[in-house]
Amino acid sequence: MKQLLLDYYLPIKALHVIAVIAWMAGLFYCPRLFVYHTETRAGAPDHERFVRMERRLLKMIMAPAAIAAWIFGLMLAWLGDWWAAPWFELKLALVVAMTLMHVNCVVWQRAFAAGTNRHPARYFKMWNEVPTVLMIAIVVLVVTKPF
Repeated sequence: MKQLLLDYYLPIKALHVIAVIAWMAGLFYCPRLFVYHTETRAGAPDHERFVRMERRLLKMIMAPAAIAAWIFGLMLAWLGDWWAAPWFELKLALVVAMTLMHVNCVVWQRAFAAGTNRHPARYFKMWNEVPTVLMIAIVVLVVTKPF
């Protein structure tokens, strides 16, 4: 099985990169939507539009992309036998942090949809920077494999 998958290493890697790009796009955009959403009141037409946009972003783009990124990433880790590499262990921890950021987006979206968000725009502006910092660290680890 492993040998068969090794023949498809580069296509698997390409699919992983595509999934990560889609996931990251959502993680960059979702908190920005929340920033704008804080300026609306529950029940207003703009509020309902933001609820739909956020829900669709999370369910139709971010969730499938995150699942695909994890599946293809774990396949690459298995094929490369990187489990014990220190750079990979750190990268994996950062990807878990990225996943927790995704979970936060789901929680915040549900609060907006229920009309119970209590966070100001500034809160979401700060969270909007988290995926960027995580992405930079992950890319540096993957490209340089420093340890």
